[in-house]
Amino acid sequence: MKILKILFLCTGNSCRSQMAEGLARHLKRDEIEAYSAGTEPKGLNPLAVEVMQELGIDIAGHQSKHVKELGNISFDYVITLCGSAHESCPLFRGSKVMHFGFEDPPKLAANAKSKQEQLVFYRQVRDQIRDFVLQLPQILSDKGSKKG
Repeated sequence: MKILKILFLCTGNSCRSQMAEGLARHLKRDEIEAYSAGTEPKGLNPLAVEVMQELGIDIAGHQSKHVKELGNISFDYVITLCGSAHESCPLFRGSKVMHFGFEDPPKLAANAKSKQEQLVFYRQVRDQIRDFVLQLPQILSDKGSKKG
């Protein structure tokens, strides 16, 4: 079976795309070679690192990077995880670009009164991304075969 090269793309490459990369590397290492990047990288979000560590997945060593830094890699799929990244996604020759949107944990947690309340939102999005990653790569062929 061919291992798919998948780029998870969001705006900041600080949270959602980092979680998706970490989850795919942990859960689907025999099926997916995972990468992440952003259209406007902002640095790794420490709360994303914390909620991933709760699952035994260490993303603390990940670096927030610009999508242009990965321009020489040929991806099978580029998966945008937020609307902004989807709208500004550069062209990737030979790659299928698909959008699967997830809410932004920092925005969800903006009015939280404590770190524990913030973590609830990060866990919620992490778990949604985990459920999505568990469906890979099947969900890509299913979505790709549907006419929109």
